[in-house]
Amino acid sequence: MEFARRVALANGITLLFIAVAYFVRTNFEALLIVFAGLLLAMLLYKLADLLARLLPLYRSFALALVVSVLASLAAVTIWLGAAPVGRQVDEMMKILPVAVDSTREWINARPALRGLLPELPPPDRLRRLLPDAGPFFSGALGALANLVIVLFVGIYLAAQPRPYLRALMTLVPPRSRARAWHVLETLGNMLGRWLIGKLISMFIIGTLTTVSLYLLGIPLALVLGLIAGLLNFIPYLGPIIAGVPAVLIAFSQSPVDGGYTLMVFVMIHVVEGYLVVPLIERRTIALPPALTIVMQVLLGSMAGLTGAALATPLTAVIVVLVAMLYVQDVLDVPVKPPGET
Repeated sequence: MEFARRVALANGITLLFIAVAYFVRTNFEALLIVFAGLLLAMLLYKLADLLARLLPLYRSFALALVVSVLASLAAVTIWLGAAPVGRQVDEMMKILPVAVDSTREWINARPALRGLLPELPPPDRLRRLLPDAGPFFSGALGALANLVIVLFVGIYLAAQPRPYLRALMTLVPPRSRARAWHVLETLGNMLGRWLIGKLISMFIIGTLTTVSLYLLGIPLALVLGLIAGLLNFIPYLGPIIAGVPAVLIAFSQSPVDGGYTLMVFVMIHVVEGYLVVPLIERRTIALPPALTIVMQVLLGSMAGLTGAALATPLTAVIVVLVAMLYVQDVLDVPVKPPGET
């Protein structure tokens, strides 16, 4: 009977694992949207907590003030920036194919560089892809419903997190609830600080890129800086993707401008890598670059740009959970995970 009970338990656990894995795989993109909502909730909660400490306000009033200020800034930015950004996006759709042609001709004239030609997309293919990419940067997102879901999930969770957490705690054995609360608080602190630091980093990179390209006389400096700032949310791969259109457009003016633009991107991201990122990771989490890139590739292949964008915070969550629930609790090794107070 004991052997039969153990076999039944093992089979049940195996079937449960298969069922969970199937559910996650079939609903992966929806789960990523929910995770994005959780990240937004943590960001809003952390900002409200900081404001409540600075001012004599209740946290609910501080959260309402944070949401109001962010919504107002977003509305003003869209109102003032939609027209010029939209014009520059339309212009970029026309310039990029020409820039690719110019770069291809310049490389083709130099036999030592002809090996780079296969890396450049054919102009006809680029023209077919650009109309689909344009709406993403001009604000007419096809995934507007997902954005609304993220906003509502984030605001509601940030406003009243305790009921949801208490409901989650009912699934945890009573003797382990104190530990579970500590793990959740550690995750919240780590992700909240990481998100605030990442937003600061995105703003710095976007501003530096825009100003630098404008001073160099590169066209479309505003939209190229916006792309660089947004894609900076994706470590390692994002800056490379953002630099390609800027360098191609600058190269279409002259090889010298292309070289200067490439130097600007390298210098900006050297400053970020040796100054901004260490300051952020000092209070959050430093992930191994290889692990981060592998997770970006895996999640990007499963869920596209959304998966690649959320790969880093999701990896950070996994690292903290492994450190606390396995290394500390199972192996009894006294490590201090990031975000633990």
